[in-house]
Amino acid sequence: MNAGAVRLKGLRFDYPDGTPALRGVDLHISPGEGVAVIGANGAGKSTLLLQLNGLLLPTAGQVAIDELQVSRTTLAAIRQRVGYVFQDADDQLFMPSVEEDVAFGPRNQGLPPAEVQQRVQAALQQVGALHLATRAPWRLSGGEKRAVAIAGVLAMRPQVLVLDEPSAGLDPAARRRLIHLLQACVQTRVMATHDLDLVLDTCQRVVVMHQGAVQADGPAQQVLADAPLLARCGLEPPLSLSVRETSR
Repeated sequence: MNAGAVRLKGLRFDYPDGTPALRGVDLHISPGEGVAVIGANGAGKSTLLLQLNGLLLPTAGQVAIDELQVSRTTLAAIRQRVGYVFQDADDQLFMPSVEEDVAFGPRNQGLPPAEVQQRVQAALQQVGALHLATRAPWRLSGGEKRAVAIAGVLAMRPQVLVLDEPSAGLDPAARRRLIHLLQACVQTRVMATHDLDLVLDTCQRVVVMHQGAVQADGPAQQVLADAPLLARCGLEPPLSLSVRETSR
């Protein structure tokens, strides 16, 4: 299996009060693939993403990155392979400057200072935020914070990039920059989002979740054009497809 493959087998997760959040999810994502996980609120999207680098551990079933199973004993290795971008960038940014924030991960990997600096420069350049290097994170706009949070993950050179609602709160220009960034990424990408037009622009494949189970898994254009399926799962077709259908 090539670097960056993701495999879920019989994945179940129950919250401490016994509420089931994931009900036997089977999923295989190939290296370099861009996959969107969509569903209404409470469908299990974020819970699924949190399993991919061990922020939550399964109640039953397996999660593996390449051949390495996610478990308490493999968390350090898994988190070097899987980079996680939280929905709220403030959950990730905590250092005095942008440059120090982006350097935090590589430094904790024990990399030499010269390589850390090279990675910081490259990651900030990749997200179009090199000019923010000396700024304090709390003085950034929402879009700038999101870019820096992504840079902090990219600086660790993960094989898998996991993003939870990456376009939430972005203005049109910041959203367009995000689209270009995701289109250029070579990593395996797994993204949970309500922004279905973003999905069409950045993902080849869509997994639809409903009540903790996979309801559909297929090419993005095909799945997102299935209005009855989306309606059953509390979703609506993306605006771009709706406009195209109305104009016929």
